[in-house]
Amino acid sequence: MIRYEVIFDVEKQKEVLQKIEKDLSSEEVWASPDMLKELQKQRADILENITPLESALKRVSYLRESVEILDEDEGEIFYEEIRKDISGLKAYLDDIELRLLLSGEADKNNAIVTIHPGAGGVESQDWAQMLMRMYLRWAEMRGYKTEMADLQIGDEAGIKGATFTVEGKYAYGYLKSEAGIHRLVRISPFDANKRRHTSFAAVLVYPEIEDNITVELKDEDLKIDTFRSSGAGGQHVNKVSSAVRITHIPTGIIVACQSERSQLRNKELAMKIVRSRIYDMTLKSREKKIEGFIGDKKEISWGNQIRSYTLQPYRLVKDHRSNLEVGDVDSVLDGKIDTFITAYLKLLR
Repeated sequence: MIRYEVIFDVEKQKEVLQKIEKDLSSEEVWASPDMLKELQKQRADILENITPLESALKRVSYLRESVEILDEDEGEIFYEEIRKDISGLKAYLDDIELRLLLSGEADKNNAIVTIHPGAGGVESQDWAQMLMRMYLRWAEMRGYKTEMADLQIGDEAGIKGATFTVEGKYAYGYLKSEAGIHRLVRISPFDANKRRHTSFAAVLVYPEIEDNITVELKDEDLKIDTFRSSGAGGQHVNKVSSAVRITHIPTGIIVACQSERSQLRNKELAMKIVRSRIYDMTLKSREKKIEGFIGDKKEISWGNQIRSYTLQPYRLVKDHRSNLEVGDVDSVLDGKIDTFITAYLKLLR
């Protein structure tokens, strides 16, 4: 299999692109579907890097000429327009830099997110629901598609657990930074004495594996149960066992799906999540990077949190890995978490 390693340099990438395009015209490559598919993927990846950079370089050249206008007579009338162009270019370059940080094997994949409340009953369950809303809002703002695989509603408020998929390019690359324990400090709305409470919830993030990656699942290793969904859905939910729970016996992985009316669809979605979790487990084992990858081995309690959200006695969100602090808690809980994602990804460089 032909494989080209490329550092992020426009001219070098163009040279590699020429080699790839030359190989793509050879009979040897066209005679091998696997080799053809791999080279086409490499070509698409390089073009994805080159195109925005070339666009940025053109904008830099244009702005360099535009700035010279300011020295001419009455050139100051163009000041505000040029200032906006420079600000826009900076944001564009920041986005390119962020994409450069997403170079992991599965970073371009869709993501599967699971949220578990910690000990503390309704308070932690409410916090888990707040986190779920935060990530769904973030995905919506990015134009990503989300699908709820499993949602267990709390008895009084909040959720007992949730699993959902986030579909879009680099969804996993971005969301992997959110994996870990999240801590909330606030005056509990469920405490009649208005005391301050600390709640925890765990966020697990897995890459959705692509169809060309094989994960062997033997029938004898799977236990498949059906049951009636516990959520809304009318008579169909009450009378038909459409929900599916799959247990992978060798690893102990358990996945339940009950969001769809069709048992077949729930089974397909559950199998997809099982395959992704087994692949994720295999990948981490191979790379010997289990600790800190998704944080699912840590207790959902004090001292293990990656981020703290404080609503009282002051308002602050602090990421304990990057030490980034944001005072606008409401905007963060509304899904504006890109600053935290960027800060974490920069730590991985």
